Amino acid sequence: MGSAFDYVVEGDGLATVDFDTPRRKVNVWSRETLAELEDVLAELTARGDLSAIVFRSAKPDSFIAGADLDMLAEVISGVEATALSRRGQAVFGRLADLSVPTVAAVHGACVGGGLEFALACSFRVASDAEVTRLGFPEVQLGILPAWGGTQRAPRVVGLREALDLVLTGRLVSGRSAAKIGLVDRAVAEAGLTEAARELARAAVRGKGAEDGGGGLARLLLERNPVGRRLVFSQARRTTRERTGGHYPAPFAAIDVMEIGLADGMAAGLVAEAEAVGDLATSPVARNLMWLHRRREQALKPLPHGTPRAVRRLGILGAGVMGGAVAEVAAWNGIQVRLKDVDHARVAAGLAHAARIVRKAQRKGKLADREARRLLNRISGTTTYAGFGLADVVVEAIVEDLDVKRRVLAEVEKEAAPEAVLATNTSSLRVDDLAKVLERPRLFGGLHFFNPVEKMPLVEVVRGERTAGDALATLHGLAVQLGKTPVVVGDGPGFWVNRLLTPYLNEAAYLFAEGVSVETLDGALERFGLPMGPLALLDEVGLDIAAKVGRVLAQAFPDRMHPHALLHRLEMTGRLGKKSGRGFYVHADGRREVDDGLREELGLAPTSGDGEEPVFDEEYLIARCLYPMVNEAARALDERIVESPDDGDLALVMGIGWPPFRGGLLRWADEVGPGRIVGRLDEWAAAVDPRFAPSQALRERARWRGGFYGRPPEPSQEVQPSLGEGF
Repeated sequence: MGSAFDYVVEGDGLATVDFDTPRRKVNVWSRETLAELEDVLAELTARGDLSAIVFRSAKPDSFIAGADLDMLAEVISGVEATALSRRGQAVFGRLADLSVPTVAAVHGACVGGGLEFALACSFRVASDAEVTRLGFPEVQLGILPAWGGTQRAPRVVGLREALDLVLTGRLVSGRSAAKIGLVDRAVAEAGLTEAARELARAAVRGKGAEDGGGGLARLLLERNPVGRRLVFSQARRTTRERTGGHYPAPFAAIDVMEIGLADGMAAGLVAEAEAVGDLATSPVARNLMWLHRRREQALKPLPHGTPRAVRRLGILGAGVMGGAVAEVAAWNGIQVRLKDVDHARVAAGLAHAARIVRKAQRKGKLADREARRLLNRISGTTTYAGFGLADVVVEAIVEDLDVKRRVLAEVEKEAAPEAVLATNTSSLRVDDLAKVLERPRLFGGLHFFNPVEKMPLVEVVRGERTAGDALATLHGLAVQLGKTPVVVGDGPGFWVNRLLTPYLNEAAYLFAEGVSVETLDGALERFGLPMGPLALLDEVGLDIAAKVGRVLAQAFPDRMHPHALLHRLEMTGRLGKKSGRGFYVHADGRREVDDGLREELGLAPTSGDGEEPVFDEEYLIARCLYPMVNEAARALDERIVESPDDGDLALVMGIGWPPFRGGLLRWADEVGPGRIVGRLDEWAAAVDPRFAPSQALRERARWRGGFYGRPPEPSQEVQPSLGEGF
């Protein structure tokens, strides 16, 4: 018997099988564990006394976390991916064909191949614990459920529910799974094993294993080809709207499910295996798998430094940022003390946190009792009372060097000697702020992005004198808050804002040159970004963008002067979404292009024949993104991030860089650094010296290694192919 499985057989023939992958925190399917499962099934069925089988996990708070990503990453061809799919289908098919009832006792994560395994069992019982989640996240990795999941799910829960689970990757609780028929029962964790055994014994006394059901709706859909076609047509339309057509996996999943329901399960399994063969080695899947693995690595504790447990958090500044950080911290069980200079501002910060909570309540994410408990974790003050108990203090006040220094020096005297201090500055240097502190080793940066409750990235800023333990504490706090931390070096704008500045500035130049809001934003949105640069400026706030731009212009005067247009908009009170007007008019949660903006700014209109410059979409994309690549090369050389992986992860999590493209630097390698250098040289000569390629980018292009390749030996150095166009 394989080492991942252990079992006992009781006197009535009921076997209880425990799954415990060696040297892993969670159970995963690998080639080895699939083979071991096959051996266990063979051993059990060879017994003459077997009546039923209950499968459970020996891991705490986890059932089966799916397939081993290392195994998937090693797949190098579509043929290999198809073979791996057929292998898993065969093992789970053997499980499904057993002549005795089988029951999966699910507690904790049951996702991907874990759920496919559970669906191959006759019955499923889930705990109603908070940690129990079931679903198919495969589309988020660029593939689809490939061990029978696309075929068994619609036969168990019905087509509509199956499509929702497979196409969105959403995870459902044990109770929700019971409501939709994904599991047969949801019970308290303490009674899970006994409930599974009772169900198995009941099946033995009755008619044995039964089809999982799905109800009348499922039967009607299966028997009605016209109804199925309507459902599949709607699924394709909704998926196209949600993904922009950039992700092939959801469409392949729809096709495979349609084949299975029309031509039978055997045909569906063949189609499923062939589809994953096409998808698994595609650039989209490789990029999404890289992103998932890199994010998992980012969540692990830092290798150097011992983090301090954070139970109490002090926040200086009860503005939008401070209130939102307070709410997120309270959501994650941390006691929060929120301070500002007067009671009105404290009340405003508490009200902002309450608005976020109420929004979560309206969406059904929080019950009333949970909401009250959450808000009770936040208290406000106009003094430093209570700050001596804080494990970490986060400063989130006005972006002014002198004011921040004064407040940080004050709170350091009030905080516990071992407390870690952090600044939420978006553009100032951590080392400049640390000059007034007596304990700079306990000071670093926590750069949150707005809106805090939605944005997953936190830049954890390492100052020159930040100690390893302090950095580890800030990194751990970011993880505790449910964020993805990326450690960055100290420097103006850090990583994300430093790269965003030339991108947004170039958008302002293009608008001033006559490109319409619709044309420019539309081009970048079709590229895959969640919103265009002008819409992003409105979202960030034109005053904030101008202020950050001025700070970066002081640091990099040769290339980062903000376009005068941004200052003019700021002076006219057009601050973007916060003021209701910017490049767009914002009202009732919607935005519309402001047709009067160009006239108000004294710019030529873009409506009418020939009045908008004829720039093709590729040019607009290149004009906005190539300066970002140029700045990224500089920042990498300065060790603002430790690796291209870190930089790309930060941009995906921080600005919504399209995950299917893998990251700015991966995309730059696809385009070719030599081509980017060539185009920037052209623009620097013909348009403005601000485009001049950095020496760092020229070096990346010189040996054609790009950002992710390795430099060749000196004898292998080659000249760049500058090319033309995008």
